[in-house]
Amino acid sequence: MTPKKGNAEQPRARTGRRPGQSGAREKILRAARIRFSEQGFDKTSIRAVATDAGVDPALVHHYFGTKQQLFAAVVEFPVDPETTLRAIDAVPVPQLGETLVRALLLVWDSPAGAGIVAMARRIIGGGEIALARAFLLEIVMERVRVRIATPEDDGRLRVGLVAAQMSGLLLTRKVIQLDPIEHADADTLVATIGPTVQRYLTGEIGSPAAASP
Repeated sequence: MTPKKGNAEQPRARTGRRPGQSGAREKILRAARIRFSEQGFDKTSIRAVATDAGVDPALVHHYFGTKQQLFAAVVEFPVDPETTLRAIDAVPVPQLGETLVRALLLVWDSPAGAGIVAMARRIIGGGEIALARAFLLEIVMERVRVRIATPEDDGRLRVGLVAAQMSGLLLTRKVIQLDPIEHADADTLVATIGPTVQRYLTGEIGSPAAASP
């Protein structure tokens, strides 16, 4: 039989799951969880996670995109935190306090809020404190810290105080559901808590010496 010539049908490129990568997504998540827990967000690289998972770094980007998106997947954060962080980045420093409170309340009170509460319960209840710390200080607050830092004050205590304030608000409003905090409207909370957060960020912070009579 004479072979066909001309427009012979070429093999089609394969689509969908990459060959030989069954379960790769789960391996990446496990490796990333360990890395983020042990080394934090800043010191964890996509390449290191890929090496631990036994995959190519390109596959990590294929499944998760950026390192921040990978972290959000590890903690099962229900929304992309970058959206909220961009809104905070856009305001002048003197407006950071009220903007931060309003932006977080907007997320907590949205349909994604239930997922955030579930994430918080799971992280704390499961003993994944290192992940919670990395999320608060290295993702949520770090971009605020670099904006308020000075040669004399790196801002770490300041953003730690803000994280404590906002964690307490999340706990009382969404987890414990403490009345009337649970039912207070967002404008009231922003007007009340926002100035305190702003003072933490840019105002005077008391010291034992300053507090003495």
